[in-house]
Amino acid sequence: MQPTKSLCNWLQQNATSEHYLFSFQDLRALYPYSSDAAFKTLLSRVVRTKCLERVCRGLYVYGKTIGSNGLLLFHAANHLRSNAFNYISLETVLSDAGVISQIPMHWISIMSSGRSNVVSCGKFGTIEFIHTNRRPTDIMDQLSYDANCRLWRASVKLALSDMKRTHRNCDLIDWDIANEFI
Repeated sequence: MQPTKSLCNWLQQNATSEHYLFSFQDLRALYPYSSDAAFKTLLSRVVRTKCLERVCRGLYVYGKTIGSNGLLLFHAANHLRSNAFNYISLETVLSDAGVISQIPMHWISIMSSGRSNVVSCGKFGTIEFIHTNRRPTDIMDQLSYDANCRLWRASVKLALSDMKRTHRNCDLIDWDIANEFI
């Protein structure tokens, strides 16, 4: 069987609605005896056939199993920064809580122990990583685990504090609502 068909068949059999994102390294492990150049060519062909779609550099989605739950950016963030301490915060948390009414569509803000970076995920949206020096032990009472997003989520109080610490624009905050959370 040709390698392109082989990889597409493997994805069809193994990708699920829970496991639909694959890193370059995930897929590379399936072809340990191929050279890097040969594997990159294979991956380009698989993307061209629409069996896989590139989300961002080094991350791919198997579209036939992706749900319409709007969580791809959160799952991608978790995948991209799996070795860092990350939590959903800033405008993303405040918008979800109704503290701000406007937030860019398809944009999420993640506080991270890794470096600050904005990752474009094409048609899927954008992930903004903002560096934090905060240690998990210092803020753990203000975090809850969001199993759907597969990330920690800041409380509104912590998100407001992060807004001030990172010098974000606070003009859109409805302080009457925000004060209910403080």
